[in-house]
Amino acid sequence: MILQKKYFNNLQSFIYSSPLSYQVLHINLSYKRIGDKGSSDLGSALSKCTNLSTLTLNLFTNQIGAFGASDIGSALGKCTNLSILTLTLSENQIGDQGLSSLGSGLSNCTNLSNLTLGLRENQIGDQGILGLGYGLGKCTNLSNISLYLEDNKIGTIGLSCLGSALVNCTNLQNLILNLYANFIGDQGISGLSPALVNCTNLTNLTLNLQWNQIGPIGTLDLGSALQKCTNLLYLILELNEIEINQASQLIVKSKCFKSKRLVVSKIDFFNHFDINYYF
Repeated sequence: MILQKKYFNNLQSFIYSSPLSYQVLHINLSYKRIGDKGSSDLGSALSKCTNLSTLTLNLFTNQIGAFGASDIGSALGKCTNLSILTLTLSENQIGDQGLSSLGSGLSNCTNLSNLTLGLRENQIGDQGILGLGYGLGKCTNLSNISLYLEDNKIGTIGLSCLGSALVNCTNLQNLILNLYANFIGDQGISGLSPALVNCTNLTNLTLNLQWNQIGPIGTLDLGSALQKCTNLLYLILELNEIEINQASQLIVKSKCFKSKRLVVSKIDFFNHFDINYYF
């Protein structure tokens, strides 16, 4: 019998349940300290959920490393009917290898339309983003993407790879990209900007780029790109006042406000640490 929706907050209860029967599944294991061993057990059970269309999996703060993330990625790769996935792995230690394994698994989920990934504080660098980008590039049906990548080690190369992957998501309409406190710099923004222009169906965009060593050059490149996003209706952009002079701030705002279709815009230049964590 196919069940419409099922909720678990205990790993063993899920493992000994009937995974084939679930279409909509919510598993909340935050702060359970399941580690790689628990992640492997979780992955084994999850791989049997072949009828899943919607999965919410909260693994916040669980001492999960690369091996655990690899097992979860392999399991997700077998859930090929997934259309909506929310996966929170913030404050673990999956690193580049773990994220690359997740990206490999996601590459099989070609029916995904909505994807939310919480990956804050996971020691992720450019190589991991390259692996994630590979997976996203295969998910061409994605229309909604939310990536929370705060407090990692992502640099110029990683952001360029991510931008290239987003271009392949030709149905993308809504994008949230939180890169607070990484190492992107002006060159990284110059790699992302053309990708945003090429996402021609993009209507809603939220970018948090605070504390990324982004100066006037990168800011102006971003402003020019956003001006060319002709279908953009809603924009939230967060940068740092301390890294960008006032003249550049005014130019960026002016460029964005020239968009004829823009209905709502919020462009902030903060001079202090200011962030709200959600995933």
